[in-house]
Amino acid sequence: MADVIAESVIAIPAPPVREHVSRYIGFRYEGFPAAVHAGLPSRYVTVVISLGPPLDLARMPDGSPPATFEALAGGLHDTAVAIRHDGSQHGIQLAVTASGCRALFGMPAAELARTVITLHEVMPPAAELCDRLRSASGWPQRFAILDAVLTRLAVAPCLEPAAALAWKWLCQSDGRLRVDELARDAGYSRRHLTARFRAEYGLAPKTAARVMRFERARALLVRPEPPSLARIAAACGYADQAHMNREWRALAGASPLGWRAAEVLPFVQDGDRAGGAVSGA
Repeated sequence: MADVIAESVIAIPAPPVREHVSRYIGFRYEGFPAAVHAGLPSRYVTVVISLGPPLDLARMPDGSPPATFEALAGGLHDTAVAIRHDGSQHGIQLAVTASGCRALFGMPAAELARTVITLHEVMPPAAELCDRLRSASGWPQRFAILDAVLTRLAVAPCLEPAAALAWKWLCQSDGRLRVDELARDAGYSRRHLTARFRAEYGLAPKTAARVMRFERARALLVRPEPPSLARIAAACGYADQAHMNREWRALAGASPLGWRAAEVLPFVQDGDRAGGAVSGA
């Protein structure tokens, strides 16, 4: 029987990058059963750079045909992505903030919403970055390379102010604020705020709130000793457990326990609320 390797290493980016990328996750899994991994919705734009075979996306968030990627950028989305693997995955995932999309890629997150594209389309030095990461000797060196390249790329993002404020409030509440509350506090009508928010992020505020509640529930569910589903539902602002189950089926394609049982790769325990988007992390 082949040896089983389960390695995940989490690093916080250097200060010049930290506002734009929440964290780096290096992962290496070998010897697990072949399966399909669910890339779940989260509040982050996801970059994944493979250090092994290309990532095989069997289901894309916009319903486009399956594709493989050596390195990818995945926008905000509200349906699960399906990634086929043979029991092994090796790469680095970057959790790029929604504002970081402007800072690093020069575009609003809305331009990537519900899509997955090759990283080279949005990051000119992607080829150089990938080559350096693949030839690096270990995780510390890879994370240092990311810091250096992203610091060089980053510019101050210019976001739509009302949309950015509403996004900040939603993140702080893990999606528990109502759109009417956001609009009132921002001084806009619900319709006007929704239009501005969608133009910046590609999702309506209500959809973004659903993703953030789901993301928080996922973080609680993967704890070594998770709360009961009823307690998770209450903590995340769902009306009840049945409501949470319906939301999980819509966003993840499975119930909470069904999703957890189907995942054969280890869960990353990083203390963050992120749901882990496209990678095996």
